[in-house]
Amino acid sequence: MTKTRLHRRLAITLGLSAAALLAVPQAWAQAYPSKSITIVVPFGAGSGTDQSARIYGQAIAEHLKVPVVVDNKGGASGFIAAQQVAKAAPDGYTLFMTTNTTQVANPHLFKKLPYDPVKDFTPIALLAKGQMLLLVQPNAPYQSLADLLAAARKTPGKLNFGSGSSSSQVAGELLKQMAGVNITNVPYKSNPQAITDLIGGQIDFMFADAPTAVPQVQGGKLRALAASGATRLGAAPDVPTVAEAGVKGYDMTFWFAIYGPAGLPPAIVQRLNEAFAKASEAPEVKGFQAKTSGEVTFSSPEALAQFQTAESKKWGEVIRAAGIQPE
Repeated sequence: MTKTRLHRRLAITLGLSAAALLAVPQAWAQAYPSKSITIVVPFGAGSGTDQSARIYGQAIAEHLKVPVVVDNKGGASGFIAAQQVAKAAPDGYTLFMTTNTTQVANPHLFKKLPYDPVKDFTPIALLAKGQMLLLVQPNAPYQSLADLLAAARKTPGKLNFGSGSSSSQVAGELLKQMAGVNITNVPYKSNPQAITDLIGGQIDFMFADAPTAVPQVQGGKLRALAASGATRLGAAPDVPTVAEAGVKGYDMTFWFAIYGPAGLPPAIVQRLNEAFAKASEAPEVKGFQAKTSGEVTFSSPEALAQFQTAESKKWGEVIRAAGIQPE
């Protein structure tokens, strides 16, 4: 074989190899998914994130034609779940349904994290935004937020509040800072556990995400004194906002988003983004958000990355203003 013919054959072989490599992502997208998908949640069963994961999971299962399993890994401020997803294979079969807790608040609440909220994950889509309700027992002596704050000022350090997420913790700490009261945080693995102790009288009050809080209020197990956002909740229109109740300028909300491990192929990211976009339009998802006064806020992967950067800056400012020292 002459050198010229050999060079031609090598060039053809290399060209075919390059074409095959370029075709791999597309082949992945066409074959994906071929087995069940696991959505890891950093909070316990019954939490707002868990409820959202199950509602969305059902919707994308119908769209992608594969089973979707929700895996609750609560505790350690979301560290356990975040690490599990960060170490998972970037093949689209392990996803992370999480909130501002793991992705933007934790970096400002802890001196060292066992995961990187940016480098260890691939953004897929922002899903929804929501707010919290300030809850007390139905027979608590506080008929309003003003009553609660008055009691806190009368007996500094005596009243405590439960928190099962960074959102609920920061909401309480921000109230403490803006209202000028001395109250104590009691941390929990997730909000449903704190709810149980609040009903049982082990803690005095707490901020809980609307999906967790609204059923308790509607069932008469707890009473809401205020909503954490800038506007009242549609699911609890008679409950004033914290700002309306006397703490001017108070505004604290949270959000849900879906991520994959770092290195997730762009073709699979696009496939998942499309699946979650379809899920966001599903009647059961819209109904869930309407019932809990959540706001569907769907985004592209790129928009989620930009949103996360802006939110990290915002939460850092809130946490510093609240005087919370990193652990």
